[in-house]
Amino acid sequence: MIAESFDSYCGPPPVPDSIWLQWNFDPFAIALMALIAIGWFTQGRRDSAGRAAILGALVLVGVAFLSPICALTVALFSVRVAHHVILISVTAPLLALALPWRGGPRLPLALLAVLSAITLWIWHAPLAYEWAISAALPYWLMQLTLLATSWLFWREIFSPQRQVGPSILALLSFVAQMGLLGAILVFARRPIYPPHFLTTEPFGISALSDQQLAGLVMWVPAMFPYIAVALWLLMRFLSSPDDTKRPETPV
Repeated sequence: MIAESFDSYCGPPPVPDSIWLQWNFDPFAIALMALIAIGWFTQGRRDSAGRAAILGALVLVGVAFLSPICALTVALFSVRVAHHVILISVTAPLLALALPWRGGPRLPLALLAVLSAITLWIWHAPLAYEWAISAALPYWLMQLTLLATSWLFWREIFSPQRQVGPSILALLSFVAQMGLLGAILVFARRPIYPPHFLTTEPFGISALSDQQLAGLVMWVPAMFPYIAVALWLLMRFLSSPDDTKRPETPV
């Protein structure tokens, strides 16, 4: 029953021999890429940095949703987590650089950090995760809320009006909670995601090992973009001749 539900988006769990043939042209993914491109043409940064950021974001979205990686997420929870990490830690900041804050109402950075963290935890709760991959609508609800909340968070981090101290604290706090979620997955004594109980064996890995690998991905590699931006902000602040100067959006 679970395997059949996967057919709604990325297909049934793949096997290693055929994985590289499982490209798709999902209309929802193509529509998302089109909306991102339209958003950039209407209000994005038109300098070289903005063009590079939007191109990078579009490439990552295409790889994540149209390439065989999409099918591989059906079999391996670790790849699904890596997929989500790319969305929130790489694609979202690229979108924030390409589509920066242009005025209008703003939400507090602390609230955006909490909102993004809650979204991450909700979708990695076993019941919510199983529901999210059961059909196209919940699947895209998961992906879009992860991407949107992270984009808003990163957009505020890069805002010229944002002070360095709160930005660094928000970045480190997000790393800490993400590391906690990763640690829970690493040290769990049994697999807790039923959709992957029977899908990992063709790839030579047990469901528990796959889950532990997912935790390591969320615990270690996922933190690098947040730490890197925090260090960049700190160095910009320390090198400024005026200690009250706020960081500008990186180019």
